[in-house]
Amino acid sequence: MDLVLKGRGVRITEQIREVTHHKLDKLSRLEPRAMSVEVEIISEDFPTHDGTKSVDAALRVPRYTFRAHGEGAKVEDALDLVAARLERQVRDRHGRFRRRIIAGANRLKSARTEA
Repeated sequence: MDLVLKGRGVRITEQIREVTHHKLDKLSRLEPRAMSVEVEIISEDFPTHDGTKSVDAALRVPRYTFRAHGEGAKVEDALDLVAARLERQVRDRHGRFRRRIIAGANRLKSARTEA
C-alpha cells in the first residue's frame, strides 16, 4: 500500500511520516486490496482555528474510495480520529458484503429444501 503525504502550512518530517505509517498500517491488514492512502495535513493560522491541525485522508481500493477528516491540537490526535473513522468505514463495508453473501446462501439453502 502506497502512502502519500501532503502538507499545507506544515512541513512533513520523518517523525510525522513514521507516525502516519504506524497509525494507518492497520488499514492494510483490514483491507488487503488497498492500493494507496493519500493524507493531507493542514495547519492554517486563523484566529478561529487556534492552531488546530486538520487531517484529510483518502483510502483507495478497487472500485471504492473511503474518505475521512479529523481535527486536533496535534497531528497525532487528528491522525487517531482519521484512522478510527477509516477503520469503521472499512469494517462497515465488509459487514454489508458479509450480510449479502449470507443472505444469498440462506436463500439457496431454503430453495434446496423446498424442492
